[in-house]
Amino acid sequence: YQNMSKFKKKKKGLPAISTASLPDIVFMLLFFFMVSTTMRETDLLLKKPILPTASEVKKLELKSLVSTIYIGKSKDPRISGDKIQVNDKIIDIKDIASFIFVERSVRSEDEVKLMTTSIKADKEASVGTILDIKEQLRDINALKISFSTTKGTDLESNY
Repeated sequence: YQNMSKFKKKKKGLPAISTASLPDIVFMLLFFFMVSTTMRETDLLLKKPILPTASEVKKLELKSLVSTIYIGKSKDPRISGDKIQVNDKIIDIKDIASFIFVERSVRSEDEVKLMTTSIKADKEASVGTILDIKEQLRDINALKISFSTTKGTDLESNY
C-alpha cells in the first residue's frame, strides 16, 4: 500500500534569486548619483569679491587642503565695513583661530603641514582687515597663506 505510487512528489523549495541583473542596477545607480550630485560650494553672503589682478600667479596644487577666508562688503547695504566669511557664515576676526583649528581637526597630521589658508579679498577691502587676519593666522602658526587674484596686470602709472 505504501509503494503504490510510482512517482514520488518532490517538495518544492524556493528557486534561487537571479543576480544576473545586479551589475546593471549598480551601474545605473552609480550613474544617477554621478549626474545628480553637485560638489558643495560656499554660498557667498558677501558681495562677490572683485579680486585684484596680478602678473605673477600660480595655481594652488592641493585644493582639498585649502581653507578659504572671504573679505568684502555685505550684500545688505545697511551694513557697512569689511565682513569676513568662512564656509557659510560671517565671523569676527577673533574667530579666525577657531576656524583654522576646526579645519585642522578633520585632517591627519601630515595633511595639516600642507594646509594653506587662501584669502579672497575684494579690491576695495581694507588693508587693516587683511593685516589683522594675517596676525591671527601668525599667532596660531598658520603661516602658509595665499592671496587669490585674477591673472592680468593692474599697474597704473601715477607719475
